[in-house]
Amino acid sequence: MSITASITGLVVMLIRSIKLIPKRIAVFLWAIPFLRMLVPFGVNSQYSLMSMISRFTTKSVTVYQPAKDVVFSITNCVMAADTYFPVTYRVGLLEKVFGIASVIWICISVTILLILTVCYFTVIRDIRDAVLLHGNIYLSEKVSAPAVYGIAKPKIVLPASYRDRDIDMIILHENAHIKSRDNLLRLLAFITAAVHWFNPFSWVFLKFFLSDLEMSCDERVISKLDGEHRKKYALTLIESRKAAAVFSSGFGGAKLTGRIRNILSFKKLTVFSLISFIILIVAVFFTLLTNAS
Repeated sequence: MSITASITGLVVMLIRSIKLIPKRIAVFLWAIPFLRMLVPFGVNSQYSLMSMISRFTTKSVTVYQPAKDVVFSITNCVMAADTYFPVTYRVGLLEKVFGIASVIWICISVTILLILTVCYFTVIRDIRDAVLLHGNIYLSEKVSAPAVYGIAKPKIVLPASYRDRDIDMIILHENAHIKSRDNLLRLLAFITAAVHWFNPFSWVFLKFFLSDLEMSCDERVISKLDGEHRKKYALTLIESRKAAAVFSSGFGGAKLTGRIRNILSFKKLTVFSLISFIILIVAVFFTLLTNAS
């Protein structure tokens, strides 16, 4: 699963590097490698990227076949198994190696998840004494940058020094995060990376996903603003460039230079371009999420 996710994730990185594709479109593509990391099976297709790779390596193992032309399978990249249900290895030594490796894997995964849990509740505890400004907006002495905290009942927390500042652009950004449930997506992404901690690509994908998530939020906001307010938005972003906590969606998060460049080059989507991008996403999802026929 991790090997397959790495292959599809590298393809996603190539696609997202195309400047014509808006980040609010490209961010959806990160669902592909993360789904590959979490879901062990897929539908077979002759048009899958895995079909091309299977000519040289990998093997599709049928899990369930409800109809003649519909087959659910898992992709075996290592091909060290002799049989699959249950798994028996071709060489006895491999069983010992995989047995020891599985214990190491789960111990480190649990440790990382526990650390993330402690970090999350530590942050929530630190902002517990935040002072209500109005609505779901709070002020706190313990935060250094504006951000959305919480998942079930998210709230916007600003540094106490922002009491007398113009926060209109910041609130637009943070409300866009809340509307898209970006904190939940961040949490799921971190959990996925923790499960695949041994794969360096999982952490690389996580970094680019979080960056695209912030730029996607920027695009959703500025798509509703005129030229003058976009300039104001960019200036506010520069002033609030400090990073927020791990599980919070911060206004000043992600790499500032890339976000400013993305804002300045922003173009609204036409109906034709939107339909074209939707077709592209559907095609990429089908090609990368299906298994070799």
